[in-house]
Amino acid sequence: MEIFIGLLIIAIGAFCQSSCYVPINKIKAWSWESYWLVQGIFAWLIFPLLGALLAVPEGHGLMELYTADPKASLLTMFFGVLWGIGGLTFGLSMRYLGVALGQSIALGTCAGLGTILTPVFTGNTQDLTTPVIVGVVVTLIGIGVIGVAGNMKSQSLSEEEKKKAVKDFNFTKGIIVALLAGFMSACFSIGLGFGEHLNFGDATAPMFKTLPATLLVTAGGFITNAVYCFMQNSKNNTWKDYRETGLYANNIIFCALAGLLWYSQFFGLSLGKGFLTDSAVLLTFSWCILMALNVTFSNVWGIILKEWKGCSRKTIAVLIAGLVILIISSFLPQVIK
Repeated sequence: MEIFIGLLIIAIGAFCQSSCYVPINKIKAWSWESYWLVQGIFAWLIFPLLGALLAVPEGHGLMELYTADPKASLLTMFFGVLWGIGGLTFGLSMRYLGVALGQSIALGTCAGLGTILTPVFTGNTQDLTTPVIVGVVVTLIGIGVIGVAGNMKSQSLSEEEKKKAVKDFNFTKGIIVALLAGFMSACFSIGLGFGEHLNFGDATAPMFKTLPATLLVTAGGFITNAVYCFMQNSKNNTWKDYRETGLYANNIIFCALAGLLWYSQFFGLSLGKGFLTDSAVLLTFSWCILMALNVTFSNVWGIILKEWKGCSRKTIAVLIAGLVILIISSFLPQVIK
């Protein structure tokens, strides 16, 4: 029962993350770099800080935790900086491929590499058991099937139809950007691996134990994104966006909502893992589960937002087949362990 609850919590977090681009569509007039930075303040600083504080028992502080092992803290944040590059290109993959296909390719790459590379980098290769590897392979097969559906979509639609569904649609450029985004985004999982023990032990509830490390990773990612966004503000002369005070109420509300929905995936991951402590396989595979569910729900949103409108029944059938494979992959390691 606890395993089911843990998987359900992770699924809820994945659904929230896959929904985070919906409020972004409500942001008015601001350029990409301006709203990306503002939502990032909420997604990568404010909400992760609030989450990390839940892991701190009375009479203690976060800095006490981080300074107790500065090497682990710095490594965790360093991989966060690298993940930040993935976050930037992740946003661009949505721009060129749309929510459904962009998240599918980027998160699929992230799912496989994050699950495999984290034990390798942290020296815990014993966690790479056969069920975990099989689960990753099945997840990647599901992602590949969805990628085939995306290619079928690209070939079947006219340029006008592609632009109508996704304004800046560019399949070749989008695939390259999405693969880079997935590779760099896997650094988030590696960062969490290095910061796994950054908690107060038994004084921290199991469901909150990864939240201090999550804050370090997202803070590192914020640095990367902030530098890039400020550069784009200067290059495109969009500093004026921040002076449009009449838009603050609307834009900040929707940026905050987008940030909260985005952070929910990692808050849910932490809470969910608290219920998976009896299954070492699912603890190792939890990252892949989260990414697979992110892909599943992002494609549901893609259908709702009519990004697959005009595609043949065959294309939709291939898409659905990929989604079914992803859902199966989420619990497959537990079945075959």
